[in-house]
Amino acid sequence: MTSTAEERIKALEIALTNEMRERDFYLKHRDRTTNPLGKSMFQNIAKDEEEHYQRIIALHAMLKEKGKWPDSIPLVVKGNNVKATLLKMLNEAKSLPLADDDDIKAISIAIDFEKKGVAFYENLKNSVEEQQEKAFYSTLIAIEREHLLSLQDSYEFFRDPEGWYRTKEKHHLDVA
Repeated sequence: MTSTAEERIKALEIALTNEMRERDFYLKHRDRTTNPLGKSMFQNIAKDEEEHYQRIIALHAMLKEKGKWPDSIPLVVKGNNVKATLLKMLNEAKSLPLADDDDIKAISIAIDFEKKGVAFYENLKNSVEEQQEKAFYSTLIAIEREHLLSLQDSYEFFRDPEGWYRTKEKHHLDVA
């Protein structure tokens, strides 16, 4: 096995550890929070992280077996429901209970996880030459960015629900 293959295997092992750690974090906070939005958001992202884990573990096995990036690997990762959760939040924003400090702290930690995930996969993408490998990492980057944006939006909602709602509804004053 080449040193390049060994480096890729080690990188995937780090990714596997990160995906499981993040999934466990999201599940823990899903169970802890009483806020329905938080529960739904944490559940959806945990499900995505589990799917990433499964894709990466399959890739890891192929890479270990063949010693090179496989010729074919499913690049499409199932869509997620994070945007749907945010739309639901917009529709129910006035009736949701306020988030507690633990919810806000958990969202803040999750934002850091996702930022690090984006940076990690971008680094992997930029360190490889094969287009299929770049495409795989690009898919993961896009999903991690969507998580990041959704979490940032949730953070703003939890921190200031009224201000968040005004911004999303784009209320403005008409001046004559």
